[in-house]
Amino acid sequence: MKGPSRRLFLQFSGLAALLSACAPPKESREETHAGAFALLRRRWREITLGHPGAFDPAREPYRTRLARLGAQARRHRDAMAPTARSLWPDLPFPSLDATPARLRFMARAYALPGTGLTAEPGLGTAVGAGIAHYVRHVYAADAEQTGNWWDWQIGTPRALLDAAVLAAPHLTGAQGAALCEAVDGFVPESRLDDYEGNSTGANRVDLCTVTLLRAIAGADPGRAALAAAALSPVFPYVTEGDGFYRDGSFVQHGSVPYQGGYGAVLLTGLATLFAVLRGTPWEIADPAARTVFDAVDRAFAPFVHDGACMDLVRGRGVDRRPFGDHRRGREIAAAVLLLAETAPEAERARWRAMVKGWAVRDTAKPMLRAAEASDLAFHARLAAVLRDATVPAAAEPAGHRLFPMSARAVHRAAGWCAALSMASSRVAHYEYGNGENLRGWHTGSGMLYWWARGHGDHYSDAFWPTVDPYRLPGTTVSTRRLPDGAGGEWGDTRPPAAWVGGATDGVYAAVGQHLFGLESTLEAFKSWFFLDDAVVCLGAGITCRDGVPVETVVDNRRTGARLTFGTGWAHLEGHGGYVVPAGQSLRTLREDRTGAGVTRGYVTLWLDHGADPDAAGYVYHLLPGASRTATAARAADPGRARVLANTSAQQGVEVPSLGVTTVNFWTGGRAGGLTASDPCAVLVRDLGDGTATVTVADPRRELDGLTVTWDRPVAAVARGHPLLDHAETGSRLTLTFGALAAREGASCTVTVRTAASAARAARAA
Repeated sequence: MKGPSRRLFLQFSGLAALLSACAPPKESREETHAGAFALLRRRWREITLGHPGAFDPAREPYRTRLARLGAQARRHRDAMAPTARSLWPDLPFPSLDATPARLRFMARAYALPGTGLTAEPGLGTAVGAGIAHYVRHVYAADAEQTGNWWDWQIGTPRALLDAAVLAAPHLTGAQGAALCEAVDGFVPESRLDDYEGNSTGANRVDLCTVTLLRAIAGADPGRAALAAAALSPVFPYVTEGDGFYRDGSFVQHGSVPYQGGYGAVLLTGLATLFAVLRGTPWEIADPAARTVFDAVDRAFAPFVHDGACMDLVRGRGVDRRPFGDHRRGREIAAAVLLLAETAPEAERARWRAMVKGWAVRDTAKPMLRAAEASDLAFHARLAAVLRDATVPAAAEPAGHRLFPMSARAVHRAAGWCAALSMASSRVAHYEYGNGENLRGWHTGSGMLYWWARGHGDHYSDAFWPTVDPYRLPGTTVSTRRLPDGAGGEWGDTRPPAAWVGGATDGVYAAVGQHLFGLESTLEAFKSWFFLDDAVVCLGAGITCRDGVPVETVVDNRRTGARLTFGTGWAHLEGHGGYVVPAGQSLRTLREDRTGAGVTRGYVTLWLDHGADPDAAGYVYHLLPGASRTATAARAADPGRARVLANTSAQQGVEVPSLGVTTVNFWTGGRAGGLTASDPCAVLVRDLGDGTATVTVADPRRELDGLTVTWDRPVAAVARGHPLLDHAETGSRLTLTFGALAAREGASCTVTVRTAASAARAARAA
């Protein structure tokens, strides 16, 4: 995707020049800019380190934390021993991350109150001297850029500039000028000319942040204006590649869902820039920036569960460290609270309640305590929200959110939550890069995550280093052994599948994946029907010629809990139940697995389709949080969720108690009382009040038209849809829709009045 060029920016600059006759005198402009940069410096410190008065440095936990920071900064200062090969003996050059980070650490001790080194000239001077030394020996304007571009253009300059801005009173003019010259060499203004390559999404926000810090360090109004203007391509919705999609998806690296990685970085950066630039000549005024506020509720909140960011939108970062999901959740929470400071009142109130709910429910890694060690500014904001009795702690929202453009789904019901990760022609199986996520091969093969009450740390505590990568829960996989990083570093691992997505009415959902295995001949049709207390999982057409067994992993829980069995069911104490109808042999394994120096116990349940299966299938029900009694009762009631079809043509279920009939049509045809002219997903729900809803979607994004028939007497259409071209009611309902392809896989819902309700109304009259 290519955005506005620098030429367009310069055209606007030219327009400004035409109006220069009306502009204030040069001296006045310089005074205005001087005041604006003083404001920017103060704002940067307040936003990133905490407003004066936001916390009392003399009270705990701040007093101890600040004293510890000051003591460490003093040790860093005293240990400085500049040579041509290092600034500290333990950090030999180039140390592109560690040395600049240490200088920024010292600058924060200088800028923060209560450190014992606040505004201490010796510390400020040491920061300036350290920056100058590093620029001279490593980050020189004419240095050769080696290794990862990100270090040279984002990581290193941001840390150095941050330190320079915080310790500005003690940087000499020559030191500041040398740093600015070096940054200009690696991040010239032309770096923001085009919105493409590695200058999109979160990377673009980071580059704009570096440009703004460079503007502050050098008091450069032109660069400040460029930093603000160059954000504009980030805001519009996209239909492919990097950015925000209308369905709430966020993608980076072209095909990787990334709310919990690059997305969190983007949200943090934008929240910071909005707050820092507010009230200055460069305040963000682009109306399209509204997308960022909408993204909090549409793109980020759905993937935060009890304070943790779900791993299915964390890309290659899932195995970086234990409890990384909670760390990312805190980053998102911090960004939301900061963004709330510049948001309209309605959003501000809702977001504060939402974050308070996350913090209250995050018992696995308490958010406030964790913030104390990592981000005092966030700690102060969060502590204020938790103290405020007028802010309620919002509960987990019930319902289903489907993200067809990123092949993700999230379902919330009473006492449990589930999330589904798939791959498609638009979305990669997984991402491997920088030596990370070497064995994430099958995370896009229908991995089904789920949490019942008390399971907030299930995927946090060494799950990724120890889980069997061939037996991820919910997946259907060939057991063919794969090399680390299969698909290649930064490789595009998208399969050819177009039918990936489904239909949802916001409460229940029918989700499907035409599965193609990674570096495998495996092909299958998988469906998940998300209900009030269960996920009904169907598989059909499972075919493979790899010469090895194919398995469907019913579950793989990191636990030592007791597993019990009955006729057609299994139950894992403290977790939930599994119903496996007759004719399928459920295999189980209890094992300890070791990785990254730790050992964890697992209980695995799977269905073995044998070597080289031909059109194999499966049916099982996942019951998160269910008791053993409830699981046995469900197995004894096969009519509760009746399978209508389970073939490579259609997969569907009927749940009379919920009034739900739903089918994934891999091809047009008939299943139960539903008929579709073309491949689509259909979900019908009788609401029990004389009305019913019919929800349809085109996961392939290819249909110019679709006709759906429901064999049920219907009196009239109560509420249509803009794409509903024609409706026939009477002894059965026929709906004809127009170009669903334009909906990008999103669902369309029509509400009808059933004939029974019409008859009752006539009798009453």
